[in-house]
Order: sequence, then C-alpha cells, then structure tokens
Amino acid sequence: MDEDGLPIVGSGIDLTKVPAIQQKRTVAFLNQFVVHTVQFLNRFSTVCEEKLSALSLRIQQIETTLNILDAKNNIHEKGLQKMEVVTENIRTVAKDPRYARYLKMVQVGVPVMAIRNKMISEGLNPDLLETPDAPVPTWGDDGNAEESSDSESSFSD
Repeated sequence: MDEDGLPIVGSGIDLTKVPAIQQKRTVAFLNQFVVHTVQFLNRFSTVCEEKLSALSLRIQQIETTLNILDAKNNIHEKGLQKMEVVTENIRTVAKDPRYARYLKMVQVGVPVMAIRNKMISEGLNPDLLETPDAPVPTWGDDGNAEESSDSESSFSD
C-alpha cells in the first residue's frame, strides 16, 4: 500500500486471483461510449452542415454581386466606347486641313504673328493655333469648298 492507503498495482499482483469485471458492466460502459460518441458526431455533423450552408449562401450572394458589378462594368465600357467613337468622329484643329498647314508653319519656326495675320486674312480663327486638340468650330461645312476657293483666289491675285 502507498502512503494514502491505496493498494499499489503492479507486477506483484496475481491476476488469476483478481475477479473479472462483470460482463453487464462492460457492455454498459461500451454502450455509453458508443452513445456519447454518436451524439458528438451528430452534433458535429449538424454544426458543419449549418456552417457549409451559410458559406454556400454567402458565396451565392457574392456571385450575384459580382454579376451585377460585371453587368454595370459592361454597360460602362459600352458607354466609354460610344464616347470614344464620338470623340474620334470629332474633327480637331490639328486634323482640319485648313488649320493643319498653319500648325506645320509653327513647328517649322515661321513667326507666329505672320501666321496669325495670314489666318485672319483667310477668315480663320488664329486663337485655335494655341489649342490644336480643340474641336474645329462648326461654322461652314468641311471647309474643302472654302479651301479650294481660297486657293483659287490666292492664285488669281
């Protein structure tokens, strides 16, 4: 015996003299173990299914939101494409043949005052030299007829 008065179990015990555990008790212990294990596994399974269901619902919500954002993005891109088409169709000062030759003169180094005077004499706006990306004013048509008449008049002088 130890100091508390409990028997010491060890190799000195003859197990043939120890009575066997009752079979009913052994079955009861096993049944209790199986029942508690099954209850634990059932609760665990239920909790896992609930969490998976909640996660699945959240994923569906995210997919729905993503589809909505994708649709909005497509609409926005189509709007931008339309705006780009509109801006590509706008004729800028640099693309207009009436103004392009004067812009070229500026690049070559012709005095700006001389260019401005020539533009005024031909009925063009000299202020547009400073804004080559601005849209061409919409007075008149293409300017091709005007340009040809201007060139004819300059040859007749």
